[in-house]
Amino acid sequence: MKSIAFWLNQLNEIVWGPWMLALIVGTGIYLLVRMRFLPFRRFFHALRCAITPEALPHSGQRAAKGTSDHGKISPFASLTTELAATIGTGNIVGVATAMVLGGPGALVWMILSSFIGLSTKFAESMLSVKYRTKNADGQTVGGPMYTLQTAFPVKKIGRFLACLFAVFAVFASFGMGNMTQANSIATALKEGFGVSEGKTALFLSLLVILVILGGISSISKLNLYLVPFMALIYVAGGIIVLFLNAEQLPEGLSELFRMAFSKKAMAGGVGGSIVASMQDALRYGVSRGVFSNEAGLGAGGITAAAADTENPVRQGYISMTGVFFDTILMCSLTGLVIASSGVLGMQNDAGELLTGSALAIAAFSSTLGRFGEYFVSLGIALFAFATIIAWAYQGERAFEFLVKEPKRCIWYRFVYALTTFVGATTALEVVWDFSDIMNGLMAVPNLICILVLSGEVCREMRKYEKK
Repeated sequence: MKSIAFWLNQLNEIVWGPWMLALIVGTGIYLLVRMRFLPFRRFFHALRCAITPEALPHSGQRAAKGTSDHGKISPFASLTTELAATIGTGNIVGVATAMVLGGPGALVWMILSSFIGLSTKFAESMLSVKYRTKNADGQTVGGPMYTLQTAFPVKKIGRFLACLFAVFAVFASFGMGNMTQANSIATALKEGFGVSEGKTALFLSLLVILVILGGISSISKLNLYLVPFMALIYVAGGIIVLFLNAEQLPEGLSELFRMAFSKKAMAGGVGGSIVASMQDALRYGVSRGVFSNEAGLGAGGITAAAADTENPVRQGYISMTGVFFDTILMCSLTGLVIASSGVLGMQNDAGELLTGSALAIAAFSSTLGRFGEYFVSLGIALFAFATIIAWAYQGERAFEFLVKEPKRCIWYRFVYALTTFVGATTALEVVWDFSDIMNGLMAVPNLICILVLSGEVCREMRKYEKK
């Protein structure tokens, strides 16, 4: 009898087949053209929106509470919470896994798909802010499920798609938002500090439940400071490694582009002995890129809807910058470190290819020694923990949409904490396959929503341009 891992892998192959890649990339290209490339043309405006006084919290209280009834947290706190949900294992472990399964060229497709993802991230966040509402407790809530329910032209289909999205989002919160992150934390702490998975699982579960019991206010407070600080530290460490590996960097870059567009090739030199086709590079590059920045999944719109802002387009631009920080900057840095370090294709003592946390740790430690191991292990642990906390809010809002009563969400929080324990003690392949499947299924109703309402998105953008 074939194992669950086998069937999950087979289902993952179906979900992330050519049709899914065409849907995600095709939607992004269609939106970019219809938007007249405004996400590119207004990119620096979007960066200014993200860091202007209107977006930044004026105090710790401002970070947790909005100044109006439009939302509960500041636009900047909303962005850092969105980034917390995306800057995590996808930037380190996800890149390493993609470059093993899809070859070094997967990084190129990851970055290219992220440029296209700027438009989908903008659209889903803008629509989520525009169609947000109040729940039974008077809290501001939103996301693709509310957009589908309220704005979809055919109401019955809209409600059906809204429920589908919410169900898949709940399961995605357990997979991508929780188990994958917990698994990476357990692996990283074992590789770097020798801590057993069981001890990590128990401590992590208790810590998660303590934080998420405070809701979006405590979550945004934590991520407001943790995410920018850790991102800056990680970028600085990556730049140091690239500087020390400067001689191997040109060869690594050449290998990335050669493998990205080769029908079937074996990496050589700093690329190790990975064998992969262009289709493999495209598939794993796009899927891991989506895993990293969530552009097209719609989950980021749930957090964007909590922002204290009166302008949906402005918040759409702010959310869009998360794709740049997350994938175009952070993932590129990790990929270049791996490509220039010469560890890609290396095997462990059991004769298996290094992948995931182990590969990322090897890449940094090959240059920085023992300090590199501690640096990456601690980085993965903190990033992944922030992701677990941020996804708790997104999954809870989806669960609330299904049960209609906010008080019942307390059960979701305890199950979510239990899932953390399961993820930390489960095999890596099973966790990643489950997460990829939920990502893909969640993206379908969200992308349908964006395509159907794309005309409205463009009209709102034109109005904003006039102002």
